[in-house]
Parts: sequence; structure tokens; C-alpha cells
Amino acid sequence: MVEIRQTIENVTAVARGETTRGCLRLTDFHIVFTAPPLIDEATGRERPRESWVAYPMIASCEFRPTPSGTGRDSSLRLRGRDFYFVMFHLEDTKAAQDAFNFIRARTCRLGNIDKLHAFNYQAPKPERAIKGWELYDAKAEFRRQGINEKLHDKGWRITHMNKDYSFSPTYPSLLVVPTKISDQTLRYASNHRTRSRIPTLTYLHPVNNCSITRSSQPRVGITGNRSPQDEALVAACFSNPYYQEAAPSLSPETSPSTTQQDLSDKSDLEASDPDRTEPEILSPGDAFFDDQGKRILFGAQQHNLIIDARPAINSMAMQVVGKGSENMDYYKFASKAYLNIQNIHVMRNSLNKVISAIKDGDISNGPPNQELLAKSDWLKHITGILDGSALIARQVGIQHSHVLIHCSDGWDRTSQLSALSQIMLDPYYRTLDGFIVLVEKDWLSFGHMFHQRSGFLGHEKWFVTQNDAMAGARIEPGESDGRGEVVEKAMENAKRFFKHALSSDKERDDSDPDNLNPVAAVASEQESSPVIEDQATREKEISPVFHQFLDAVYQLHRQYPTRFEFNERFIRRLLYHLYSCQYGTFLLNNEKQRKDAGLPERTASVWDYFLSRREMFTNPDFDPAVDDHIRGKERLIFPRLNEVRWWHQLFNRTNKEMNGSLEAAAAAADRVAKAVQSATTTSQSNTSAPDSTAGSPQPPASPQPGISTTNTFGETVLAGVELPRGAELHDNGDNISGAISNLTKGISGIGLGGLGGLGNKLGAGISTAPAPEQEMTPMGVDRDVAQ
Repeated sequence: MVEIRQTIENVTAVARGETTRGCLRLTDFHIVFTAPPLIDEATGRERPRESWVAYPMIASCEFRPTPSGTGRDSSLRLRGRDFYFVMFHLEDTKAAQDAFNFIRARTCRLGNIDKLHAFNYQAPKPERAIKGWELYDAKAEFRRQGINEKLHDKGWRITHMNKDYSFSPTYPSLLVVPTKISDQTLRYASNHRTRSRIPTLTYLHPVNNCSITRSSQPRVGITGNRSPQDEALVAACFSNPYYQEAAPSLSPETSPSTTQQDLSDKSDLEASDPDRTEPEILSPGDAFFDDQGKRILFGAQQHNLIIDARPAINSMAMQVVGKGSENMDYYKFASKAYLNIQNIHVMRNSLNKVISAIKDGDISNGPPNQELLAKSDWLKHITGILDGSALIARQVGIQHSHVLIHCSDGWDRTSQLSALSQIMLDPYYRTLDGFIVLVEKDWLSFGHMFHQRSGFLGHEKWFVTQNDAMAGARIEPGESDGRGEVVEKAMENAKRFFKHALSSDKERDDSDPDNLNPVAAVASEQESSPVIEDQATREKEISPVFHQFLDAVYQLHRQYPTRFEFNERFIRRLLYHLYSCQYGTFLLNNEKQRKDAGLPERTASVWDYFLSRREMFTNPDFDPAVDDHIRGKERLIFPRLNEVRWWHQLFNRTNKEMNGSLEAAAAAADRVAKAVQSATTTSQSNTSAPDSTAGSPQPPASPQPGISTTNTFGETVLAGVELPRGAELHDNGDNISGAISNLTKGISGIGLGGLGGLGNKLGAGISTAPAPEQEMTPMGVDRDVAQ
């Protein structure tokens, strides 16, 4: 039963430039706007119209009172975390003030999570039947991967040394570690990893027995500390047997000692140079076929990899505070790659810039500011995360190698990379049930700090009262009162002043660490506070880490629409319910805290919501068949980085509004590429033709040095890998990078920018085939909230 706290009649709502007259009701957990019903022409029945906004969804609320006697309405302007923008005009200023105060109290003055909707929500019977809190069973998932608690034939065992969370409070209670490493050795090794987050298994490939492990950064420090136990643990993770019978290899299996000898010259590498971090891909001449003439997947020599997700300078700067990255002199059985993925502060600023580009979504139905979208670098960040995840998936799935992933504490970028690479590797995680298991395993149980990163209890700074001389000027749809521009200019001037006046690193801890000196980089990369037990929102701890993961999943879904059982709406609604606080799944920061708070007993699971509505979130185009010998049905999928696009449904915009310039640029690039190819073909044809003036025909000319003889991915030995259609594999990566750089500059020169950050590591070939248009359901109209 919904208890209404305040009712305000004759309220005008403005959204996307359209006005609607109705009634505003404030309940304990929602803002509800009710408009007069519409008559269904087909049935003649009335269709109710209601918009529900959960208080934790509010990212900002601006109250603009008007002096009495002006004849103008006061207003409340809301921005939701689901990018839903609405402005309410209220005739009574006192009622508007009361509404603002009540909304603020229910958003940022609750004090603790016990007052959130999740602890009051009464789930309907279909949801209660799901028992979502019991869906994830760590033992069952690792058993699916081939790890049995009693049998250690694959080199891994389950340890319960963290069953009471005393070993590592932010880790799951059940850990999978190498069989040959004892619990005592693990305890010693834990001293070398921040928060005792030791390297532990998250995924074991079912075909080749290669692993993905994850951890936090090592405690190296400026003195170069080392831990023989940590080195032995990582070596054991990387030395588990590769099953020859599962996938024949071109070279004999190497022992750990041989692997150390072979890779002794490997050291720290930058992932921006893929030729230096990955072995050479097999050439077509190395192909083998079975009795039926089908191509067989062959593994190259193992090339184990330690992934440091951070920029190299940030990792090195962390040594000042006793942390850092592995000294590869002590891990000679592997190579290391820095992925240059920025920290939480850079990502938060990037999303804020996106919001600036679409901030007038209430008063205007105009397109977003494309220049600001491009400057946000959001797509560049998504591309970088996908690129790093693809590197991991290639190492495990193609190179039959082991990978260890970490960033700083191992719960932000590490979770992104680990989960995305598993989606690329394993079709199970592309099903609805498998995706749920993946989120539970790599995000919830491994301790991503959902509470700190999401700020569920709001912040006072998000509520602003505009008591200026311009107050009272009502903004009509399609027009601006100029106040936004005044404030923006003032803010810009203030920023410019303080940027020159202040040189303290403390004032710049939100800056890109690559632009800071090493000490400032430490301040930016280092956790700003220990794992907190109190629940207050800290603005500088908020970051769209899980949002970015879902955006990357959307990119894969968009590029491979038949390979996912769930639809785009499922991804979008999952982000909505991250912030709605209607369910307890994402509350608090780790498995221990959720158990201590009794969340499984006191709240419903978000999976109850989705699985009780399975049909609503199922992709009708899903093809579950997996056959590594049939194109389009392969086990592995990899992102086409040059096709990364804005998730326009999430921003409540059309594809044309968000991606129009990108699509135009891609089409222009395709035309240029075809023209270059045509000119090259013509040149080669003319060169190889007989000279009419010569006495005898001349032999065909050799290929030009700058033009590579290429084979499409579908014609290489990489059977069993789903790869970009139309893309090409080039022997000369430098030539291709240069060509794409020149092409991008050429496109920007004709005013079709928007490719910034894309294509830095790509081969040639830009596909322009449009993806099937996704469902677009206006957010805020159908909130799917049980009353």
C-alpha cells in the first residue's frame, strides 16, 4: 500500500520539450506524476499515464522559487541517473518549497540504507517464487568450469580459509587456488597484495584448461619488495596443464622451467602496441584440417600475461606509498601489459561531460551537443575497456595462455576486464542465467564497491535552490531563460582562476593522473579512504564503473545481436535497478557486509524482478547453437572497436540524434577506403600490364612495399573464433595504424568528427552495415514499479 505524503494539483510537467498537465504525489519512496488518461482508439478504454521516479534515482534537483505577485510558477528541475530529465512547474511556491524539502529528505537525509525502499518493498508472488538470493552457488559455477572440491585433476582446489572473511574481508568466502599451493603459503602471500586480495581463479576455460585469475596490486614500494610466496602462487596459476587432447598444439607442451627460459626476456609492455604484447598470429600456411576437411583450431606457444589495467605511470607512482606493479625479473614465466584504463575520477568526469551535452533534455527536444559528446571521451574509454578485454580473451581462447588481472584494489577495472573477457570466451555468460551468475561472481562476490561507487544515499550538493535576481522567469519548451549560461560562465571563470591560483596537488586529485606529477598520480590512484563501514555518500568515490561494463556489454550485443539470450532492455533496466534501491542485490560493498546486514533475509533480489518477467527481457533473435566450424555460431566473439557507438536508448534519444555524426564518418571512411582500394587495384593492373612500347612482355611487378598482401579473418587458421566481417588481417601493423590515423584526420577535415580515440589499434575495414534497431521505451513513462 502506497502512503501519499503530499499531493499537489495543477502541476505542469515538461519533458523533451512537451508539456503535460497533471497531479504530483510524493510517497515515501517515489515521486509520482499522474496525467489525465488517454483513450485507446482500438478498445475505447482509458489508459492511465503515470511516471514514477524513485528517490535514489535523483542525481540533481534544482528548486527555483518565484516572488509572490509575479504571476509565474515556481519549478523543480530533476535529472535522473537513468538520464530522465523533467521539470515540474507548480503554481504554489509554498507547496513547491515543501515538495523540494521532502524530496531532499527522502534522497540524501536518510542516514542509513535501512530506510531505502528495498527494506519495505513487498515483492509480488511471481517474484517471490524465483528465490533470487539463492541463484548463485559458487561451488556449482566452478563445478561447471570443471573444478571439483574432491578431485584436483585440473590443478585447482577450493579453499575455505576465508569462510569467516577474516583472511580478506572484501573477497568471497570460497576461493579457488592452485592445488600445489598450501593455505599457509597463501597467508604469507597475502601480505604482498593490498587488502590481502591474492591471485585467485575466476574462470577456467573448458577446452584448453587455461585460466583467468584476479588480484589486487602488489606491495612493491620504492625499495622493490618481493614475496617468494606470491611469485610461487602466480607461477602455480600459470603452470597448470594445457590439455593437448582438447586442442592440438603446433609445438610440444612446455614445462614451467622451459617457459621461464623462453620468456625470460619479457618485461613491462604497453598494451597500445599489440605486436609487443601478443605472439604472432599463425599464418594460413600453418593450417590443418580434420578428415572432413574442416579447419581445426590450433594453439600457439603459451604466452602467459599479467595485466595491469592502469596507466604505467600511475602504477609506478604507487610505489611511493609502498604499492605498485610486479617486477618482472621475478615473474619471468610471463609478460606484463599496461592497459592505460583511467581511474574512477577520470571516468566520473567523462560521464559528467556527457550529461552536459544532454542537460536540456527537459525543456528541449533538440539533439545533444555533439562537440561536448566528443570531448567527453566516453566512447574512447569504452573502446579501451573492450580492447583490453579482447586482449585477455585472445590470450586465453586463442593463445591457450593464462592471464592474471589487477588494477589497484582489484574491484573496479579488474571486474570490468574479467567479466567482459569471459563474455567473449564463454557462450554460457551470454545467456540470461549465465549473465546473472557472472555479475554475482565477478562483481558482487569479488567485492566491487557498489555502495561507494553508486552513492545510494545521495548528497546535499545535489540539491540546489536558485535564489537569484532572475528567479521567477518560467522556462517554456524550446526556450532558455539564460540563467544556465550565466552560471556556466561564472563557473568557467572560477575554474580558470583557481587553476592558475592553486598549485596544490590536493586540489587536483580528480585530474587525469597522466597529466600530474608522480605524487599527484599517487593521490589520484590510491584509495582515498579505507573500506568504510559507515554509509555516507562521498562524491569523489562515485564513479560509473558498472555502468561502463553494461555499456560495453551493449556494444557486444549490438554487434552480435543473435549471440545473446537477453535483449537490450534487460541491460538498460539492470542499470536502472542498480540505482532504484528497490532490491537489495547491489546494496553495500561486498559479500561480508551483505551477510552481516542480513540482506538475503530482509530484501528481495533484483533477479526476482527479471526472471519473473523472462519473456519481456528475452532476445527473440537469439541463436543458442555453437559450432566452431560455422561462421556466426562460433564460441568466441570479439568487439569491432571501430563500431563502438553511443547507447542511445539509455540516454532516451534516437540513434540518429546520438550517432548520426559517427555513422556519417563511418560511411565517409568506407567510401575513402573503397576509393583507395580501387585506385590501388587499378595501379597494380596498369603496372602488371605489358608495355606496348617494349619489344617483349614484362613480368608482373612485385607488390608495393607499403601495401600488404592480406587474408580476411575467415580465411585464416583461427577457426572457432567469431571475428569482424569485412575486417582484414595485416602483417604490417604500423602501416595500418598510420593509414587509419591519416584517414581519421581526413574525415575530421570534412567536418565529420566523432571518431576520436577509435581505431588506434584496428586493422582496415569499417563495416557500415546497420545493426537492427533496438527497442526504445521512454523512461519515466513505464517505470515497472510494483506498488
